Amino acid sequence: MRNEVKRRPRRSWKPDSFTKESLYAISMCMSTPIASENKMGVKPIPSLVLSMSFPIMLSMLVQALYNVVDSLYVSHYSQDALTALTLAFPLQNLLIAVSVGTSIGINSLISRKLGAQDKKAASKAAGNGITISLLSWLLFAAIGLLFTRRFIGFFTADAELLRMGHIYSAIALFFSLGVFIDITCERILQATGDTVRPMIIQMTGAIVNIILDPILIFGWFGLPRMGVVGAAIATVFAQHVSAVMALYYVRKNKEIIIEKSDLALEWKTVKDIYAVGLPSIIMQSIATVLNTSLNKILIGFGTAAVAVFGIYFRLQSFIFMPIFGLNSGLIPIIGYNYGARRPKRITEALRVGIILSLTIMTIGFLLFTFIPHILLGWFNATEAMVAIGIVAMKRISLCFISAGISIVLGSAFQATGDGHFTMITSITRQLVFLLPAAYLLGKYFGLDALWLSFIIAETASLILTIFFFIKLYRKKIKPLSAPVSTVQS
Repeated sequence: MRNEVKRRPRRSWKPDSFTKESLYAISMCMSTPIASENKMGVKPIPSLVLSMSFPIMLSMLVQALYNVVDSLYVSHYSQDALTALTLAFPLQNLLIAVSVGTSIGINSLISRKLGAQDKKAASKAAGNGITISLLSWLLFAAIGLLFTRRFIGFFTADAELLRMGHIYSAIALFFSLGVFIDITCERILQATGDTVRPMIIQMTGAIVNIILDPILIFGWFGLPRMGVVGAAIATVFAQHVSAVMALYYVRKNKEIIIEKSDLALEWKTVKDIYAVGLPSIIMQSIATVLNTSLNKILIGFGTAAVAVFGIYFRLQSFIFMPIFGLNSGLIPIIGYNYGARRPKRITEALRVGIILSLTIMTIGFLLFTFIPHILLGWFNATEAMVAIGIVAMKRISLCFISAGISIVLGSAFQATGDGHFTMITSITRQLVFLLPAAYLLGKYFGLDALWLSFIIAETASLILTIFFFIKLYRKKIKPLSAPVSTVQS
């Protein structure tokens, strides 16, 4: 009988006959899996989003604190001092745009090299990043010496405003080495998976700034009353404290070991850094153009209007910075599950992100709508500022919810390699809708109507973002649910 049994021909197979997905499926069926998968592929989405985003959100809040402390104390010195800081802010924003954008490129390159187990190239990227930060500081130090008076003079001919704005921005830019070193080293640490020390560094700098500001601005403990000069000195000193801490932690990091030879610029490394960093610099620099232009429009309505815009811009950072932190936490989650072909986890992550964003933005909306007079009071606002500010905050806060949705959906563009969609919506929102609308509404309908331009811009941005997301979903996310073709043996 055995001779009658027809045997099946033996099939040969090779290890590469299986896809990564089939191997993982087999391992899940075994009592002992082949390997434990990264948490971004298996951890429940709600807790994953919170664990990934919270440290970054907290760091972003600390960063917002930097923007507020100077203005908060200076506002109790004089309204002109607050106005001068507002006029100087675009230059500081440009400095931050260059430092943060460049450091994002450094972070990306180091992460990729570490992932490829090429620690030598990762250290080279870190060393080149530090050299680039030094060269960037020299550029802004020159701007601080040569162009700040001319920049402030673009807005006003008032001698006192010109003096205060010039001296504050000149100090902030000339002594900006601490900013570049701090931000670069924090990104180097984050690229190695260390998110705790950067948070400690930022919190330390913020605390130093908070302590020194009133001492130097108002002349406590026998020191001279220095006003905006004291505010500038407190800020740059705190930044250098953070920079020293950041350098110390980088030297202690075991993943990155920077040699002297790594500091020498290498064209390919610099090119790879700016391939990612330059678009980010451009996007963030748009805010400088926007703030400069809005200050120019608002100065036509008086210094109180400029001061109010400065207060709003700093206060709203406490609402928006956590959303940007949430965005940063979502990007790796979406990117990982995009690579793993798990569209349900992508859409769930976006859903959780939108819920968190709506919660934060709703709180911001309620605060700006129902207690704007209290928020303005923190900055020692005059009666004219309160009258302008209440209308401004109530109207601008109407766009918070739509802005929150746009920021969260933008994480999907960046995670799937379509960051140009984010850049298009950012440029369109600020330069195509907001700025022209602010000019036209202010010119023909007055200051109260000007604030409606923010609602117009954010609504248009949301529509454009949803359009791009639908396009992205149909083209990249939805097809992920289709079966993966396997290689036949």
